[in-house]
Amino acid sequence: MADYVQSGSVRSIDGERPDPMVRLDETTEALTQLHDAFTGEESLDDALQRVADTAARALPDADAVTVSVVTDEQPHTAAATDQRLVELDQKQYDSGRGPCLESALNLTPVRAVIGEHREAWPEFEAAAEQAGVRAYLSVPVVLPASDNTEARHIGTLNIYSRTAEAFDPFDEGLMRLFTTAASATITSAQRWQHSQGQVKQLERALGSRAVIDQAKGVLMAVHSCSADDAFELLVAESQRLNVKLRDVAAKLLESVARQDEPA
Repeated sequence: MADYVQSGSVRSIDGERPDPMVRLDETTEALTQLHDAFTGEESLDDALQRVADTAARALPDADAVTVSVVTDEQPHTAAATDQRLVELDQKQYDSGRGPCLESALNLTPVRAVIGEHREAWPEFEAAAEQAGVRAYLSVPVVLPASDNTEARHIGTLNIYSRTAEAFDPFDEGLMRLFTTAASATITSAQRWQHSQGQVKQLERALGSRAVIDQAKGVLMAVHSCSADDAFELLVAESQRLNVKLRDVAAKLLESVARQDEPA
């Protein structure tokens, strides 16, 4: 793990935990940064990375933060402040056990010192020791339940420290606060990304419509037929070739363009 301390953080001294008010101030500052950076127009990947970067400043003893996205298909690490720690997440995904997976399953924080769960998570614990990690805190990011939906797991913040005394119930409570704000940021990014996808689909649809209309015009001129008849010709060719209607129309226009080229 990188030998550095997050800028502006106050680390433990002689095994003593930082003063709670200091820790509260750090988390408050991180939440402010998260809020101030919010644009409502960023990709999900960018939002997750920003959450990870900000979470690393929220707790004095946090040396690195990763964000696990746990789905039915395949869990993966979507963001990290130190790429070397992604391997710890991967050990959990490969073995099917570990703090981030337990946190995601139960929707509760998991906090412990390395060495306490050798039997339960041997792969993760061995990799953590090798990486110099001494304590961890995994906190789920949950979209709260509403009248129509149940609580939904969005991701898990995995906070790693080289300090064995790091993370106590107070830190856990602070990160619960932080993840509440983070869930709003991530949800907004998901909505924006979804809306961008819809815009692109609409743009493609409009582009397809323009190509099809031009092809209809060509057929109407060549066959002296109505717009409906021209459209039926395109549909029949699309079905005969088992090709999308837009592609049939585009191919027709390309053919006409080549005929118009000077010899």
